[in-house]
This record gives sequence, structure tokens and C-alpha cells, in this order.
Amino acid sequence: TEAENIRNVELQGVDMIGFIFYPKSPRCLCQMPGYLPACAKRVGVFVNESKENILMYTDRFSLDYIQLHGNEAPEYCRSLHNAGLHLIKLSHLAAQGLLSVSAYNGLCDYYLFDTKTPQYGGSGNQFDWNLLHRYNGPTPFLLSGGINPYSVKALREFRHPYFAGIDINSRFETVPGIKDVERITNFLKELKGGTFDDLLFTILAAQYTPHGKLYIVH
Repeated sequence: TEAENIRNVELQGVDMIGFIFYPKSPRCLCQMPGYLPACAKRVGVFVNESKENILMYTDRFSLDYIQLHGNEAPEYCRSLHNAGLHLIKLSHLAAQGLLSVSAYNGLCDYYLFDTKTPQYGGSGNQFDWNLLHRYNGPTPFLLSGGINPYSVKALREFRHPYFAGIDINSRFETVPGIKDVERITNFLKELKGGTFDDLLFTILAAQYTPHGKLYIVH
């Protein structure tokens, strides 16, 4: 069930579990789930939502982070930031570079860099990580887009001073929205071996109800 899947993901030692509040998504949370994270932080994911609704959901679900997955302007993020919210802002990457994110500096706790798509949500495809060598901070970022159980070697080799972690999603599901806990467990064990042993390693996961999405932060 949803509750069991969320609980089992949390038991892997994740630091954050989140919920999607985008009405047009089939994954939108329409009612209180049977289990809310007790140890992990709670993340709410929104797409071009009003400030009033975000504040309402933050209070109702005791959200610790707000992930903005739409076309939210810097001024809007500043308003949420000034209200005391902790923000994760999505930025779709393409060959033209990273100029657009500089306007959000100082307003977000993390950027989430993902593959450029015409629709809201992820594509499951990987972008060229070499683009990120043009990024000079200062906001730490999460790496997203097409990461799978075979990405461990590439992740170990990837280095960037502002690299904060990774986002894994559809490649770690048994069916759409239900995470394969065994696959996640094996991936984490392999990822935390080798060179990653020398790094501070924290796991950050977001389980979109009724479907799921996982982040890992080191």
C-alpha cells in the first residue's frame, strides 16, 4: 500500500519524504496518506501554485521544504523565502547554459537540475552533466534526470564544489509510483562504497503520493 511503501522508503535512512500537490497530476495528493514521515523531513512539490495555498499545505502537512516545479519567478520565490519557507527550485538544463538560475541566488536552499522537457515533471532522460561545470554557485544543487542503478560509476566520478546530491525516480519503481525498496537498498549500498566512503553522506528522499520519487544527498 502507499503507507507501507512510504514507510519502507523512510526505513532506508532517508532524510526527506515529499508529497506532490499539483492538481493536474495523477499523482496529486488528494487526501491525507495513511502514514506521514516520522523521522524524515517532509517536502511539498508544487507547480505554479498560489502563495496562500502553499502556506496552507505547509501548515496542514507540517512541510519542511517546498519544491517549486513550475515557472515560478524570482519575486515569487522571494515572497516565500521571506515567509520563512525553505525552497528547492527546479531548473531544466539545455545547451544554452545556466544563466536563468542566477536570479534565484539567495532565495533557495537547493536547485534541482533536470533534463529540459516541454511538460511539467521529469522525462527519465539524462542531460549532459558537463554543462554543470559552467555553474559557479553559490546555491548547492541536486542532480536529476535518468539516474538508474547503473549510474553509480558515473556518479562517483562526477565532481563539483556545489554538488549536493542526486534525485532518482522512475528507474527505481516496480510499477509507476511504487518504489522498489530492494533496488534502492542495493543502489545505496553500492553508491556509499568506494570513493563515497570519504564523503559526508546523507540520504534525501521524496515519495510522491501515490507515486514516488527518491533523492539522495551526500
